Amino acid sequence: MRIDKFGLPGINPYKRQFDKETQVKKNDIKQDKVEISAAAKELQQLSQWTVEHQEKVRKLKEQVQNGTYKIDAKEIAKSVYRFYFDN
Repeated sequence: MRIDKFGLPGINPYKRQFDKETQVKKNDIKQDKVEISAAAKELQQLSQWTVEHQEKVRKLKEQVQNGTYKIDAKEIAKSVYRFYFDN
């Protein structure tokens, strides 16, 4: 005796289970969020130090372009000495 087409034809019970699982997973998908702390927001803003630094750099660039920038060799030597020997 031969049994063909057992159950309902064209319906795969495993596929139904798979479809139910994928539907549940689609409903559970959550969106990603990014929250920036108050400290991070504060760091993103231009600080007073940054403004002062930019002004100093602008003045130095101006002096170099005009040829009025003078190098103080003694101050450079003191700074190098402090860096290597005063630690």
